[in-house]
Amino acid sequence: MGKALVIVESPAKAKTINKYLGNDYVVKSSVGHIRDLPTSGSAAKKSADSTSTKTAKKPKKDERGALVNRMGVDPWHNWDAHYEVLPGKEKVVSELKQLAEKADHIYLATDLDREGEAIAWHLREVIGGDDARYSRVVFNEITKNAIRQAFEQPGELNINRVNAQQARRFMDRVVGYMVSPLLWKKIARGLSAGRVQSVAVRLVVEREREIKAFVPEEF
Repeated sequence: MGKALVIVESPAKAKTINKYLGNDYVVKSSVGHIRDLPTSGSAAKKSADSTSTKTAKKPKKDERGALVNRMGVDPWHNWDAHYEVLPGKEKVVSELKQLAEKADHIYLATDLDREGEAIAWHLREVIGGDDARYSRVVFNEITKNAIRQAFEQPGELNINRVNAQQARRFMDRVVGYMVSPLLWKKIARGLSAGRVQSVAVRLVVEREREIKAFVPEEF
């Protein structure tokens, strides 16, 4: 009988959790995120070791197609996304795949937030295999009781939380890639515009204009 594989985010947590669970478990760390949208148009290039969740499409010749290739996500086609293993994470992914092949079951024990849920989803997508092999476990503290209780009541991935993280990530990418070029044309190259940053800057500018336009009155 093989051991169960437990994947956490932090290497610091792995050793402690393994001690609490015992010798029937192998606890390894993903060291944070393992995949993300590409930093260039490489998502459209088909390669033998591609980890995209969908078949890569040939780059389109029009301007919209070029933008989609750069962003790695297509807002015009149901938000079709192309993910790639992050640079430097190839060894981590390879090790986790090898351990998963020998494991009886895989527990995704990443953090209890949207990012953690997304990391768990990416791990399942990259490692592959039957979804029945996977369980999601969550805990709020690294104590013996909390860990054991979590593994006594494993659950499933929260896809709504995964979708929430992806929506935020997609909007970050779309706003950044579509608005930043406007700054390059109007102000200077090298500037960037973010989803939150752009709105915050506008609020500051509007407030500053109100202050400058204020005319004091005597009462």
